[in-house]
Amino acid sequence: MQVSSLNEVKIYSLSAGRSLPEWLSDRKKRALQKKDVDIRRRIELIQDFEMPTVSTKIKVSRDGQYIMAVGTYKPRVRCFDTYQLSQKFERCLDSEVVTFEILSDDYSKIVFLQCGRFVEFHSQHGHYYKTRIPKFGRDFSYHYPSCDLYFVGASSEVYRLNLEQGRFGLLDCALSSVTADTEIEGLPSISALKFDGALNMAVGTSTGQVLLYDLRSSNPLIVKDHHYGLPIKSIQFHHQLDLIISADSRIIKMWNKDTGKIFTSMEPEHDINDVCLYPNSGMLMTANEAPKMNIYYIPVLGPAPKWCSFLDNLTEELEENPESTVYDDYKFVTRKDLENLGLAHLIGSSLLRAYMHGFFMDIRLYHKAKMMANPFAYEEYRREKIRQKIEETRAQRVQLKKLPKVNKELALKLIEEEGEEQQFSKKRKQKNLPSLLKDDRFKVMFENPDFQVDEQSEEFRLLNPLVSKISEKRKRKLKILEELEAQGQEEEEEPEGKASDAESSESSDDEKGWVEEVRKQRKLLRQEEKLKRQERFKEDQQTVLKPHFFEIKEGEEFRSFKDSAKKQKLMKKTLEDRLKLEEKLGTLNVSDTTVGSKQATFKLKKSEQQRKQQEAEKRHRQERKTLRRSASHLKSRRGRGQLFH
Repeated sequence: MQVSSLNEVKIYSLSAGRSLPEWLSDRKKRALQKKDVDIRRRIELIQDFEMPTVSTKIKVSRDGQYIMAVGTYKPRVRCFDTYQLSQKFERCLDSEVVTFEILSDDYSKIVFLQCGRFVEFHSQHGHYYKTRIPKFGRDFSYHYPSCDLYFVGASSEVYRLNLEQGRFGLLDCALSSVTADTEIEGLPSISALKFDGALNMAVGTSTGQVLLYDLRSSNPLIVKDHHYGLPIKSIQFHHQLDLIISADSRIIKMWNKDTGKIFTSMEPEHDINDVCLYPNSGMLMTANEAPKMNIYYIPVLGPAPKWCSFLDNLTEELEENPESTVYDDYKFVTRKDLENLGLAHLIGSSLLRAYMHGFFMDIRLYHKAKMMANPFAYEEYRREKIRQKIEETRAQRVQLKKLPKVNKELALKLIEEEGEEQQFSKKRKQKNLPSLLKDDRFKVMFENPDFQVDEQSEEFRLLNPLVSKISEKRKRKLKILEELEAQGQEEEEEPEGKASDAESSESSDDEKGWVEEVRKQRKLLRQEEKLKRQERFKEDQQTVLKPHFFEIKEGEEFRSFKDSAKKQKLMKKTLEDRLKLEEKLGTLNVSDTTVGSKQATFKLKKSEQQRKQQEAEKRHRQERKTLRRSASHLKSRRGRGQLFH
């Protein structure tokens, strides 16, 4: 049994070890168990808990008695009885199963989603009914309160099949899977589905995201990304710890359903096809791209099932020995260690197993080689013990204060204040407050040069009028500390200082001269500002002004800079203010309609060129009008003359 740990969560692999062939007789199996230690140490909870080639999905009935798994080849379903710890029956199918669900408390009602868009219903005796869905299916889930089957497939939609009414419904999850923290390639489609009670539903996508929904809203409560870009194969809920167990073909992740924080994770040896959590226990089973189906026991998630309760006692015994790991009988050595032991010639042989930047070798062989290569190991042990004793005595001496690289003066000030607070708390018998230097929230302030305090800035000098005198003392003390650290000498309790009476008198003098110091700092700041203005004036005199050209858009005519400034000012206003202004100018007309709504009519602004053209046309029409009037007047006068003549 292998043991691994992540985030202080121990995971026991119960299916580790070699499996025996089915065609071996019981006598030969017993003989192999006597000879082989690995076979003797393995744990076989259920007899022949495997598939001929590959297992694709695995489920547990609601009563906890039956474990059902599907796989190939040929396509088949196997049912295992936990009370008998053996296989109950095997049933072959027409096509490969994508996934399946147990509808009843036992194995009597089963639904299979097959490759050719077929949904096949089985009863206790065998095949019962067969139908098809619109898209190629990838997963489905059964909603017990409403008797609905929710199917997901080669699209971003969820189809609902009611077993009483035969009615379909859909929910689009594609846009919800795209968030600011996720990067996806292509259109996400749904690959996994799981219900939690009557209102919660979890959906897995083909791009590696898990979306948790409340059925009363179309927006997800949380989106969790696996960051592998692989389709989600399985989703499980763990109610005791409020966890969601999601898996793709590479990794199984357990995370909090409210915050998304990782609880632990597992990476099996073979690709994962499905994950099944045994109800009300810490047992986890996986269907893999291998004949053997893996079984894991995680005590943090819950106790062992009733039919294998001995696992609790077994894991408690293992936890009593904290040094028990996967490689108890092996020693990890590097290439340099092998050269020192004189075993470099074993590289490539069966006595060494390559792992990362070194090798694993038998611990007995390592001890023998070390005794032969280094017969004076006791002398080395003695010298190491003496060195440890010397280090312990050094730790009792007065240690030098190691200051950070950034904001050394601020750190020294905090150390002094911390010492004063410790003395005060000892007198008052109070608890010491946490140090600012040891707080991780302010760690960057003493590491990043961007947080260095600028003592020459105006704000610092005005807010700290007595900083010059205090900083001089601290600089002297800082210089002494650096000299002691460089020379390796021990620090005195007060390397440079005065008596307490002198310090109190000096503090009173500082309080009296506070106003004078502020005035002095203000005067210095005025002088510095005056020098800066003179320097800027000299630079302005030396600089030569160059013409700056602006490009006017096509169709517009430049009149003055005031128009552009007015236009920019207008664009900064809100839409409501702009509409009110347009209404005042007469370019916008807002009126009420008969049905109670609002109707807005806009008049488009005309360009300068259009305005000039319209004015020219207007003058031309007016000139023609006056010419027609004069011509008609002359004609009438001529007619009158002929009549009188």
